[in-house]
Amino acid sequence: MKLHWIISLWMLTSLGCMGRATLPSSRLLPEGARLVDLTYAFDENTPYWPTSPSGFELKQLSHGMTPGGYFYASNTLCAPEHGGTHLDAPIHFAEGKMTAEQLPLERLIAPGVVIDISADAAKDPDALLQPAHVESFEKEHGRIEPGTIVLVRTGWGSRWPGKKQYLGDDTPGDASKLHFPGISREAAEALVERQAAAVGIDTASVDHGPSKDFIAHQVLMKADIPAFENVAALEQLPPRGALILALPMKIRGGSGGPLRIVAVLPPG
Repeated sequence: MKLHWIISLWMLTSLGCMGRATLPSSRLLPEGARLVDLTYAFDENTPYWPTSPSGFELKQLSHGMTPGGYFYASNTLCAPEHGGTHLDAPIHFAEGKMTAEQLPLERLIAPGVVIDISADAAKDPDALLQPAHVESFEKEHGRIEPGTIVLVRTGWGSRWPGKKQYLGDDTPGDASKLHFPGISREAAEALVERQAAAVGIDTASVDHGPSKDFIAHQVLMKADIPAFENVAALEQLPPRGALILALPMKIRGGSGGPLRIVAVLPPG
């Protein structure tokens, strides 16, 4: 991956920090580069796991003019760690591994690749990323280097946020009838071998809906590899060349948390 445009981005951003903070964002990127938001907004329609005790709740504390004559707005929010576009920290499925605040930035900001299995997922809602997909990607686009964020595109984002369409079932309290694509044990092992920085997917879980043992989670997280779930807009990314910035809420001791993830696409 060519890094000259990333260096240019750093230099331009540094200039902004040194007294030119009023520059528009378009001037903080190399000419022709662009940003892609890979994050769903959190609201009352955000799908959560069927057994989750609650969803995302935003409650208004203040909204209006104050006695002092100025406008003021403030809310409280409450949500489980795992829902919407979010992080799975390794501790989520691996005892003693990293919690949310312990993740080094090198696992959260890194070059990204997108492996597309949407054709398989269109035929089978329980489709799995297999080692053959990884090998086919590398044959066409080159080896996945250590420290790469690997994103798996299944096409499931077109179903968001309809809970039944996205999860395969919307029975409250019952997670036994879910259907959506994921990552096989063997593919997870292949990504561990390639020393992926992190692994993301555009479904509710790196394991497919019918999973009972969440083996992809286990394999990745025993290797201290975090996961990003419910990633949006992967159809807008090229197979290779994007810089991924995935910054979760830094929750001390957290097993995950809400994630703001964006991609910087190089010129051309």
